Parts: sequence; structure tokens; C-alpha cells
Amino acid sequence: MSRRPMRRNRRRKDRHIDESWLLPYSDLLTLLVALFIVLFAMSDVDAQRYQELAEVFQSEFSSAGTGIVEYDQVPVEIPVESNEEDEVEEDESEEEEEIEDQRDTALELLQLQDLQEEIDHYIEENNLAEELGTALTDEGLLISIENEITFESASAVVNREGEEIAHEIADLLHTDPPRQIVISGHADDRPMNNEEFESNWELSVQRAVNFMGIILENDELDPARYSAKGYGEHQPILPNTSEENRALNRRVEVLVLPNFEIQTELDDLEDQ
Repeated sequence: MSRRPMRRNRRRKDRHIDESWLLPYSDLLTLLVALFIVLFAMSDVDAQRYQELAEVFQSEFSSAGTGIVEYDQVPVEIPVESNEEDEVEEDESEEEEEIEDQRDTALELLQLQDLQEEIDHYIEENNLAEELGTALTDEGLLISIENEITFESASAVVNREGEEIAHEIADLLHTDPPRQIVISGHADDRPMNNEEFESNWELSVQRAVNFMGIILENDELDPARYSAKGYGEHQPILPNTSEENRALNRRVEVLVLPNFEIQTELDDLEDQ
């Protein structure tokens, strides 16, 4: 009866739990931790930190010459990091361009003012102050010519006095650098309907074209820089409530366009 307890004890001693599964399990957990670290690093992309981390895992978890993280094979979009020096240089470059633009614009404005003074001098010498006028607008230098000294009533043919004025203006429009010129015709509100013109539109357009043709008789001018428009009665400078106002509304305008925007400088001049 004493042998049976000895057998039970021997069986208990022979029982041994197999723990070999713990080794691959721990390796698996380690790999998962490494994977999550790599994913976290990639979510906050820093090329230098990611490369250092990749090299660490490459050396620690390499197996048979092949690592679990191959940096060269992982496509990572690396954003361009801001460089303070580059930003400063870019700001300085933009500031220099702005200063240069302002200088060029101011120079262009001065040139238009000089041209305006020349035309005003011509107007004064020839006692044409009531028929011709100049103004600097936000579009450029505007020269206004009343129809009474350039066209007969309801006609688009430039008369002799108008031809002389057109030739004088053509000489003044020869500038360096050359500019774009827009010539426009305007009428009053009285209806136009005769054998030649059915509306003020047609009359104003033809007057602008004919006046431009006289100006372009000057061979020093480039026709490619000239254009003509007709506004009919739709851009009056005064209400068509009297014969005097209608006479002022019947006009031809020569607009000398600047090579740069001059609105800011014009505003500054008005403030002064």
C-alpha cells in the first residue's frame, strides 16, 4: 500500500508545461511594437528622424541580411521645410520689384504730364482753349476735341481746321516709348437718320475712324497701336439739356494709354 503514493508523486514530477511558445510570441509582440512605432513616425514625417529610426530597426531586427524596415523601399512624401533665409530673400526680392514698379509708374506719369504740358501749350498758342482740352484720368491722358471745329453737322468728313489739329496732335503723339492710342467718337442725344448714317452709333464711329486716319498720315506713328471706337450719345459729359451742353457732348477724344497703372499716383496728386 505504500507504493501507490510513490507512483502518484512520480507522475506529478513527470508533468512539465511546454513554454516554448513564449519565444515566438514575444518576438511577435516586439515586431508589432516596432511596426506601430514606424507607423507613428511616418505620420509625423521628418525625413531625418525616420531614417535614423529605420536604421535602428534595420540593425536590431535584421534576419539573414534582410531587415523588417527597408528605408530605400518605403515611399515617403517629404514636404519642403520652410527656410527662413529663403523666405527673407523672397520678401526682399518682392519688395525690390514693388519699388521698381513704383519707380517705373512714377516715371510714366511724369512723361504723360510732360505730354499734357506740350498739348496745353499748343492749345494756348492757337487760342483753342474753348475747343480743346486735356485731362489726366485713371485711364491715361485724355485729349478732347469738339466736333464744331472738326466736322460739319451730321457729317463724318474731317474739315480743314480739323485736319490741321489732327496733324499737330499726330506730331505730339510720336513718343518714346510709343503708347497705345484709342480714338473715340461721341454724339448728342438728337436722333440721327439720314441717307449716310442710320444712328448716332454709326456717325460717331465713322468720325473716330476718319480722324484717326488723318493722324496716321504721320509715317512715324505705328498704326498697330491705334484703335477707334464709337459711343453714340451714350457717354455724355453733360446732360443734353441745352444747346451748349449738346455742343460739348459732340466730340472726338484721343486717349493716350500709359504703359503702367497710374491710378495710385493720380490719387496722390489729388490728395496734394
